[in-house]
Amino acid sequence: MSDTPISVVVVDDHPLFRRGVVELLNDSEEMTVIAEYDNAEALLDNIENTYPDILLLDMQMPGKSGLGVLKQLREHDNQLKIIIITACNEQDKLLEALRYGANGYLQKDTPPDEILSQLMSVLHGNVAMNAGAVTSLASHLRENKDDENNPSSAILSHMTERERETLFYIAKGLNNKLIARELGISDGTVKVYVKSLLRKVNLHSRLELAAWAHRNLSAELLDKEV
Repeated sequence: MSDTPISVVVVDDHPLFRRGVVELLNDSEEMTVIAEYDNAEALLDNIENTYPDILLLDMQMPGKSGLGVLKQLREHDNQLKIIIITACNEQDKLLEALRYGANGYLQKDTPPDEILSQLMSVLHGNVAMNAGAVTSLASHLRENKDDENNPSSAILSHMTERERETLFYIAKGLNNKLIARELGISDGTVKVYVKSLLRKVNLHSRLELAAWAHRNLSAELLDKEV
């Protein structure tokens, strides 16, 4: 790992929560907070001068919302790693964040160690997700499913055995490195399978893919030991 700490900008209008996250990141060996803001406008005014490796962005703030900031930034920047962090459980907001290009969606009650590991995971090309986010998205998909427009059995039948195995491990929350270890293949090969799965299922992120798997794979398969 590089000796240079991973730079993070934190945007949250709740002082106590923001202070806790800043202390958590600064106390870690890998990360340092280079700026913190209590509103979206301050972030947008200073983003060019304090451009981070990761932007940790509150969903709900007075004035411009986190989703509004995400959408605005993505209009000209697809490289910045943006993770939405929220106390909100609204399923449509989760789906909206993914469609706008969020690299992750974490609940504010996520344990501190998990927040750190999820941020590191994003830097390795994964989507930050915890059980709460996957459950919310899976519930949203179940509530809005349309069997005629989402022929899941046909999609599954067109997956190779390796793709189905990869999908299973994604549903279990494993990142590419761990999936590669389980299947005895390289990280690069796993990336190829993930891209193929996203194309076949017509989704845009690992989080959506995990939720799709929870909806469409049998309970017996999902409950087996990994």
